[in-house]
Amino acid sequence: MSADAQKPDSATAMAQERTSLAEHRTLLAEERTLMAWIRTSVSLIGFGFTIYKFFEYLREAEEKAGRFEHGPRNLGLLLIAMGTLAAVAAALQYRAAVRALGVPKGRSRFSLPVAGSVTVALVGVAAFLSVYFGVGPF
Repeated sequence: MSADAQKPDSATAMAQERTSLAEHRTLLAEERTLMAWIRTSVSLIGFGFTIYKFFEYLREAEEKAGRFEHGPRNLGLLLIAMGTLAAVAAALQYRAAVRALGVPKGRSRFSLPVAGSVTVALVGVAAFLSVYFGVGPF
């Protein structure tokens, strides 16, 4: 064999480099999507908790129970649950996409956005339990 047959041609090398860059861009796009879901989850959890607390303070200030005493609580619980489930679902979707893509060379399996999503889900569970049972640090 000649030396030219062993050396990859420039077109093949360029195609491999572009494929590697495309995989990296796809992975970064998946991370951006996960971070957008984390922001949405935090907003839902925070908004649900705020609704609950606002109407709880309003009810305490008026010192009377209204006809829809549990309405704000139930709405708050629903929003908190939606935010928590969104964080978990987004993390699972991200892991499935990364698994389908394959981990690029030189990249660890640890992902900061997944850790953030799990943290948001845990905070959501804590907020849900706090509102549901009416106890806790919140």
